[in-house]
Amino acid sequence: MPPVHLWNPPFCGDLDMRIARDGTWFYLGTPIGRPELVKLFSSIIRKDGDDYFLVTPVEKVGITVDDAPFVAVDFEREGDGLRFVTQVGDSVVAGPDHPIRVHRDPETGEPSPYVLIRANLEALIDRKSFYRLVELGEEEMVDDVMWFGVRSAGAFFPIIPAAELSET
Repeated sequence: MPPVHLWNPPFCGDLDMRIARDGTWFYLGTPIGRPELVKLFSSIIRKDGDDYFLVTPVEKVGITVDDAPFVAVDFEREGDGLRFVTQVGDSVVAGPDHPIRVHRDPETGEPSPYVLIRANLEALIDRKSFYRLVELGEEEMVDDVMWFGVRSAGAFFPIIPAAELSET
């Protein structure tokens, strides 16, 4: 990966580029159909605060990200870890350096699971992978609360309090 964290070029404005929640990249409202181009852009993305940018050594442009810049489209067991792969081919083993987190919508309770890919860039775990992940779930006590979650690379990642799980 290019060292985008080391580059500090001037901000050149916002670009009409958007990454949809399903991982589709758009330019001027049209999906970018060339996977190689999407992969190139995904290698120079950076998040500063709540904002996303494409960064090169000489310029920095703002882009819109609907949810997360990546989507984890699959995972497989690798030793005691779970290796996730994104729609652009990035691959990480969930663990202390690449945690899994689940955000629950406060109104609907719907879960949105994420895995950290790099720097502060996450991938939304797609629905089919999340269902498979839940099949691997186990219960564990965390801070005096029993949680249902998954274990990878020696770390436990809570998904939902076990008491809430038994109520459904």
